[in-house]
Amino acid sequence: MNGPARVLIADDQTLFRSGLARLLDAHPDVDVVGEAAGGAEVLALCATTEPDVVLMDLKMPGMDGLTATAQIVARHPNVKVLILTGFAADTYVIDALRAGASGYVLKDAQPQAIVYSILAVRDGERVMAGAVARRILGMISGEKPPADLYNGLTVRELEILKLVGSGAPNKQIAFKMHISEKTVRNHVSNVYEKLCISDRAQAILYAVRNGLVDN
Repeated sequence: MNGPARVLIADDQTLFRSGLARLLDAHPDVDVVGEAAGGAEVLALCATTEPDVVLMDLKMPGMDGLTATAQIVARHPNVKVLILTGFAADTYVIDALRAGASGYVLKDAQPQAIVYSILAVRDGERVMAGAVARRILGMISGEKPPADLYNGLTVRELEILKLVGSGAPNKQIAFKMHISEKTVRNHVSNVYEKLCISDRAQAILYAVRNGLVDN
């Protein structure tokens, strides 16, 4: 998808909301199209600003973030909702996913991680904060989840990192995932950037240390 992501921010804390808006709007890949202080307001703005992604807080006066998320998903199926909150409890995460949210990121995330998460959910991926991903993935899969996940790492990128960690070359990864080698290279490049690593050896080491593959 071309062009910057159109983002609508919903948060009742004015200082946080306006500060985040200025921070994100300064990024070339993000265009903040509106701000809302509550669920009812963000619903109304969705109809007029046509955002790609709504950054949604959970606790707001009047209509809360979960209710607003469910209504946005029902009324505006092309709009993605990314929860941005300070609450990491499993119940909040599960309720948000059930309401239709495409991602769950914590407010203490690095700004670049929030941008990565916005772009990822806009493009159809799902993202989850590292602080909650281990528990939720374990509950869903019953398998041993990775020891840590970077906030902006998508499910597809995580799967590719796991294959890289197991020693698979790009051609084999492409065959296994039914995608082109060029797409694999693009994903690998994104993983390097997000994890602040520079080569395949470091990616393998990261995957091993974080439980993605057996050492």
